[in-house]
Amino acid sequence: MSYQILLVEDDSRIREVVYDYFTGHPSEPFDVHMAKDGEEALTMLYENTYDLLLLDIMLPKVDGFEICRSVRTDNTVPIIFITARVGDEDALYGYGLGADDYITKPFSLATLHAKCIALLKRSKGLVAGDLLTCGNIVMDPVRFMVTADGNDIKLSPKEFALLRTLIEQKGIVIPRETLLIRIWGYDYEGNERVLDNHIKKLRKALGTCGKQIQTVITKGYKITD
Repeated sequence: MSYQILLVEDDSRIREVVYDYFTGHPSEPFDVHMAKDGEEALTMLYENTYDLLLLDIMLPKVDGFEICRSVRTDNTVPIIFITARVGDEDALYGYGLGADDYITKPFSLATLHAKCIALLKRSKGLVAGDLLTCGNIVMDPVRFMVTADGNDIKLSPKEFALLRTLIEQKGIVIPRETLLIRIWGYDYEGNERVLDNHIKKLRKALGTCGKQIQTVITKGYKITD
């Protein structure tokens, strides 16, 4: 069984990267449906049933706030706003309309994915299980917990997202550019050294398990058992 997600976003590049990321996780299958404006989204919501709605606010024809207001008249589908509007008043207004979560652009794909999994599990009353393991590293992606050699490890959100991405594709070399896009967002224009610094901190936090993260010169990073 797969989760049915409706992504409402007028930026074609964002639609593409979210689609590719969400459909690339076989352990958590998603069917991602997409709408490019508010009117198309309302039609799709009328004709189909979805498990989760990812909703931009600034949309052509009908904005995200109006869609949320319309949906909440008779539908409890979980809603996450994805928007460039960062003001607290917008977030509070969205929550007031019935949104469940809020993420601002540019965003980390790994963070968005984790938010979706957590929200879906809560909405369906599922027990947080499905641990991710790699050697002596155990990760609970829903409770945001990690143990290494049986010890609880405290990680920053970026470190947690990095580790999760590596474990989900363990044994595979992940290019540096891919990691930067997934963790720091598609619009990130900073120095690539930020990735190396976070990998260094992650290795240190994992103690002896840190050696499982390997650097592949000129290519990227991978994690092995």
